[in-house]
Amino acid sequence: MAYCSATASTRGGTAPTLSNRSSISRLIDLNITSNASNQLFFTATSKTGYRKRRFYVRSEAKPKLKDPVTVEQGSIDKSKSDAEAVASRITYHAEFTSSFSPEGFDLPKAYFATAQSIRDSLTINWNATYNMYEKMNVKQAYYLSMEFLQGRALLNAIGNLELSGAYGEALSKLGHKLENVVSQEPDAALGNGGLGRLASCFLDSLATLNYPAWGYGLRYKYGLFKQLITKEGQEEVAENWLEMGNPWEIMRNDISYPVKFYGKVVTGSDGKKRWIGGEDIMAVAHDVPIPGYKTKTTINLRLWSTKVPSADFDLSAFNSGEHTKACESQANAEKICYILYPGDDSLEGKTLRLKQQYTLCSASLQDIIKCFERRSGENVRWKEFPEKVAVQMNDTHPTLCIPELMRILIDLKGVSWNEAWDITQRTVAYTNHTVLPEALEKWSLELMQKLLPRHVEIIEMIDEELINGIVAEFGKSDPELWEKKLNAMRILENVELPSSVADLFIKPKETSVVDTSEMSKASDNGSVADEEDELVENMEKEVDLPPIPVTPKLVRMANLCVVGGHVVNGVAAIHSEIVKQDVFNDFYKLWPDKFQNKTNGVTPRRWIYYCNPDLSRIITKWTGGDDWVLNTEKLAELRKFADNEDLQSEWRAAKKINKLKVVSLIKEKTGYSVSPDAMFDIQVKRIHEYKRQLLNILGIVYRYKKMKEMNAVERKDKFTPRVCIFGGKAFATYAQAKRIVKLITDVGATINNDSEIGDLLKVVFVPDYNVSVAELLIPASELSQHISTAGMEASGTSNMKFSMNGCILIGTLDGANVEIREEVGEDNFFLFGAQANEITGLRKERAEGKFVPDARFEEVKEYVRSGVFGPYDYDELLGSLEGNEGFGRGDYFLVGKDFPSYIECQEKVDEAYRDQKRWTRMSILNSAGSYKFSSDRTIHEYARDIWNIQPLQLP
Repeated sequence: MAYCSATASTRGGTAPTLSNRSSISRLIDLNITSNASNQLFFTATSKTGYRKRRFYVRSEAKPKLKDPVTVEQGSIDKSKSDAEAVASRITYHAEFTSSFSPEGFDLPKAYFATAQSIRDSLTINWNATYNMYEKMNVKQAYYLSMEFLQGRALLNAIGNLELSGAYGEALSKLGHKLENVVSQEPDAALGNGGLGRLASCFLDSLATLNYPAWGYGLRYKYGLFKQLITKEGQEEVAENWLEMGNPWEIMRNDISYPVKFYGKVVTGSDGKKRWIGGEDIMAVAHDVPIPGYKTKTTINLRLWSTKVPSADFDLSAFNSGEHTKACESQANAEKICYILYPGDDSLEGKTLRLKQQYTLCSASLQDIIKCFERRSGENVRWKEFPEKVAVQMNDTHPTLCIPELMRILIDLKGVSWNEAWDITQRTVAYTNHTVLPEALEKWSLELMQKLLPRHVEIIEMIDEELINGIVAEFGKSDPELWEKKLNAMRILENVELPSSVADLFIKPKETSVVDTSEMSKASDNGSVADEEDELVENMEKEVDLPPIPVTPKLVRMANLCVVGGHVVNGVAAIHSEIVKQDVFNDFYKLWPDKFQNKTNGVTPRRWIYYCNPDLSRIITKWTGGDDWVLNTEKLAELRKFADNEDLQSEWRAAKKINKLKVVSLIKEKTGYSVSPDAMFDIQVKRIHEYKRQLLNILGIVYRYKKMKEMNAVERKDKFTPRVCIFGGKAFATYAQAKRIVKLITDVGATINNDSEIGDLLKVVFVPDYNVSVAELLIPASELSQHISTAGMEASGTSNMKFSMNGCILIGTLDGANVEIREEVGEDNFFLFGAQANEITGLRKERAEGKFVPDARFEEVKEYVRSGVFGPYDYDELLGSLEGNEGFGRGDYFLVGKDFPSYIECQEKVDEAYRDQKRWTRMSILNSAGSYKFSSDRTIHEYARDIWNIQPLQLP
């Protein structure tokens, strides 16, 4: 039983409102194990006055925590040891803010209490950071992304606050180990691959470098999916990361914005456009603190959930037994934030995806604009908006920011079209992450007209202005040139030209000059009349003509991004060149200064300092301090010690420790036992044909076949023992990717149970790959495969993480591989395969039937088809590697072309690994050369070249 009473007094007779700028102090004197009443006292002061409240709490005796401590809330009390103060705060939350029953202090409860205690410290810095932004009114960057793949937050937060030791000791006092408590946290299911991981690395760097910035995303209830691996291959079930609650987020019930779909556009008596009617939902803010490393700066990740007001619940229908109808509006609203990337094969799926994208854009922009207006005070000057706001679109998903910002400015704020367009272009910037045609989003114009009618009007006007600009740039003398430019550059595809320029494209009818004397002669002979009679007779016959295909009208989102933003950046040097010379070449020729490169990076805090503590200690020792965590250029100092036997010995020992952790992980997740003495060969990334997991597994099949053709002595002499590890998710509707997963698991089931092969070769698919799994696999890796078809991977970020952790890469000259190879040295990178500038010619050669496959490649395909790996029919998968052209044929990703080069390169890997001194030297030089690939460097470049923002450090 518990009760509380409160008294309050105020100055001036009115209760004050505690604003964000109020100072709050608390003193709590509580003995958790006492049955007596306990007194809590806190004061709150603000500019308007203060309040005092006294609470009395009576509770029954609880099971004692190990080594009970006095409870304190807020920042750590330095009069006590750090560990004692931390334990006090953990104990307080276990008792008073826990989501668990009061009995016991098991691991889940310990995790929540620990997370809530660290959130207290974060909140103090979080509020101070926010208040500083408000006070200084500096320009702020806003990073909009459909994905934020954060991973676990607890260890990162404790580390960034430099409290790892204190929390480890405190939890030990309370009966738990820190690592066991950390393991209770589920990964936040807010992303899938590199796009989301990059966004999270950027937030970490923004906070660490003290840049004023926020992130905006969606709060997905069920994530992408939880991956199960069964005998049938991959199966998908909903993520459950929110089932127990999320101690890191704060739901801001006072921050919500209306988001509209459907309806119609009307013109008022004042001539202004108004979007009315339709379906209205509310986007509600959930805030997550993002702490910087060794700084007070704590920035915000604001995630939107969706709902409708209670008034929209149809109580009458519910009481009439029409329960589904009564809940329809709420269900339609909530499902927007159910799933990341819902299947879009159906119209309903496409509609839901478009709703997701618009919800992110609309709610975020409304929030940003409200902040700008608040900070501007009574004198709002919209032309200054780009001087205070920078909006970065992470890929094409947030493209609707462009027409949405235009709509708000014109329809709601009364800004003219020309001024609104100037503001929008100076505010928004676009990061391109792909050259794949299917990833350069195109939306049905018909769907968008129904769902977002006002935005289509705005897009049509932008498209018309673009067309007029192209005509003005290239003149009117060459209609064929115009047509070529418009086909490449228009935002609207397969849509009639606006009337203002349509007349320019009317081609004069061709007329033939007829020799009248010849006609006269023919007429005399009766031939003209005969031909006319025959023509009429043929026209009267019924002819079954094939139907003329209807070409869909589309909105090209990438083109809209290029036109509507002031900067377009690629994410690796080679990718940015492809963007300029191929993907957006016509735009580049028109606006060359708009295009930049910003090579990706990863945060060294999460991706080496925290996930690989043993290696981190070695680096700190040999570089003379831990400055490298903030200044990764210090890693280059390892180069001078690369041949030092002591360093090499320590380096190998650290790798062995990490490999033993992965041995346990594999046993737990798959049941397979693997040897830590074998080479750990890892490919973990989203399953896709262009990433060529198929090339990897076919290489393994070839290796296995050759082993089976040898006796035991020959095998041991020829092959280096390997554990080949795969991880990654195939989208639920991507049939070919799921077939690849099935082949990998079938091959693994056969090889891993082959007693003749034993530990010489193992193949493991780790299910449900996520950030936490990566944090174990990457430090243990010795060889990592980044083998995409050249020119198809924008950058990659996992290649950077592997290299940073001393892993040697095998790969093509694609994405950031090119720059990694330059930095670590050509001798420390295993290169194979065709280069990007050869790909088009090779595909043409294939289409013309000139490609002759290597005999070893044909041998491997036949071996798979023989049934040695089970009865599954792999004809559709292997058939994609055969033929010369056509959908699902012709080996578009050049697996067959690169196969000989790949297996020959793998022989060089075996040879190098046998010389452990050489291999360790290569490993050290990879870590030393990875300094360029810190996201800190990338963020400095964005801040300087695109956003024009300056660091703002708390005192």
